[in-house]
Amino acid sequence: MRLPGGVPTAHKDLFARELLPPRELWPVFDYSAPHLSRYPDRLNAAAALVDTAVADGFGGKAAFHFLDGTWTYAHLLDRAERIARVLVEDWGLVPGGRVFMRSANTPMLAACWLAVLKAGGVCVTTMPLLRAREIAYILDRAQVTIALCELELAEEMELARAQVGGLKHVGYFTALGRGHSLDATLDHAAEGKPAGFRNVETAADDVALITFTSGTTGTPKGAMHFHRDILASCDCWPQVYSLEPDEVVCGSPSMAFTYGLAAFLMYPLRYRVTAALCPRPTPDFILDAIQRRRATSLYAVPTAFHAMLGELGRYDISSLRKCTSAGEHLRRPLWDGWRDATGLKIVNGLGMTEMLTHFVSELPNVERAGSTGRAVPGYTVALLDDDFNPLPPGSRGRLGVRGPTGGRYLADAERQKIFVRNGWNVTGDIMEQDTDGWLWYVDRSDDMIVSAGYNISAQEVERVLIEHPKVAECAVVGVPDPVRGNIVRACVVLQDPRQESEQTARELQDYVKATIAPYKYPRDIRFLESLPRTPTGKIQRYLLRQT
Repeated sequence: MRLPGGVPTAHKDLFARELLPPRELWPVFDYSAPHLSRYPDRLNAAAALVDTAVADGFGGKAAFHFLDGTWTYAHLLDRAERIARVLVEDWGLVPGGRVFMRSANTPMLAACWLAVLKAGGVCVTTMPLLRAREIAYILDRAQVTIALCELELAEEMELARAQVGGLKHVGYFTALGRGHSLDATLDHAAEGKPAGFRNVETAADDVALITFTSGTTGTPKGAMHFHRDILASCDCWPQVYSLEPDEVVCGSPSMAFTYGLAAFLMYPLRYRVTAALCPRPTPDFILDAIQRRRATSLYAVPTAFHAMLGELGRYDISSLRKCTSAGEHLRRPLWDGWRDATGLKIVNGLGMTEMLTHFVSELPNVERAGSTGRAVPGYTVALLDDDFNPLPPGSRGRLGVRGPTGGRYLADAERQKIFVRNGWNVTGDIMEQDTDGWLWYVDRSDDMIVSAGYNISAQEVERVLIEHPKVAECAVVGVPDPVRGNIVRACVVLQDPRQESEQTARELQDYVKATIAPYKYPRDIRFLESLPRTPTGKIQRYLLRQT
């Protein structure tokens, strides 16, 4: 089987291949830029990232620092190849099979990701905060048969395992792959394998990643990316935010986010630099990593920058040369505060799961602080009118983008039709574009709540709250917050109004935290006698934001 213009797939399991959206629903893909014209038809992204680094003489260089441990490029390659052997020889992974991964940012997560791609599998990487019901949905949706999970996260993994029927193997690992407990099954299995592995010669347009992102309908969407997309992403944004040979990068985003995946795995390996991984995205862990490992480049979401501001005096961060922000809108007061405290200008950028990584960015010298930037080389952006046609410079409209990556949803033609209009990937952002082409963020055009860099579906939170026996009706909206950008507000009508109290509010918050990922819980709960509605019965959410 091949896609139009491609070569035959290496996949034996055609699930992902056959559930790509119809070709007529794809966005326009553009590889015309000179730096995007050299990819071969046969391409394994893992081999291009780590095998070539070792072959080029970087085997002895540090690939990852993690707390007190360090992995070289050679050790990373060795671990990835041994894990690939376990996947294929012991657990029956065939090219095209999906492998679920659940971990904090650790060297072993990177090795597992590379191993899956080496074996021709499809990586399904998820956030460590997800609860069992969210995990089970993804396992079922992607028809996963193998899961690799950090041992510390086993409890929710096992609860999810009990809810699905197709999961055949679960391998548990520790952060550095040297777990002594018998429960660290992947660590032990990999250690028992011989070195070396023959990479599957995947097609450049074989599916490599399925990354689930929250949707405004509440059910996660599976964004699909090819092996070629991984390298194209590596070859675009770093032309703006470059990586020098002596770089050590660190920061806050999870590698389950494509922002974190690119920042700490894809970009560093492509440019043979070092990533200092933080087990948790707290100010102390990040600032300690900068101080201890003399990090030069900091990737974070605005909320993390804000949290670090108050702790800067306790750490030596003089090694930092540059900083960049994505994941949510970077507000000018935070930009000013960080520059005043550190002397460094935060380079603002915009990416999204469907595009894999950055497609808009400020320049390193930050010519126009407060803007989102301009199109990254290789991408074209436009502001679109209500009919999804480009508007002239100086307009306000929906942001559309085209380039070497783009949205392809797993078995979801209806949402594919919404996301792709007239060949444009429509991001959901409302922007203004000045006459020089710089983009300025205005608002979201959908019900997605972006809080501390996390995308949160209002409808998903509503569905959980309505399951609580005390709740008769509810509606969820995002409201501005100076620290997190936005927070989740739940407007609740109780079955018994007499139960309105701070205790009930805490009970509802705890219920959400226990049911879905804790970052989705409503930080603000308002009790109402009834929800405001239009004459046709539609909830007037704008009024709830003003409540």
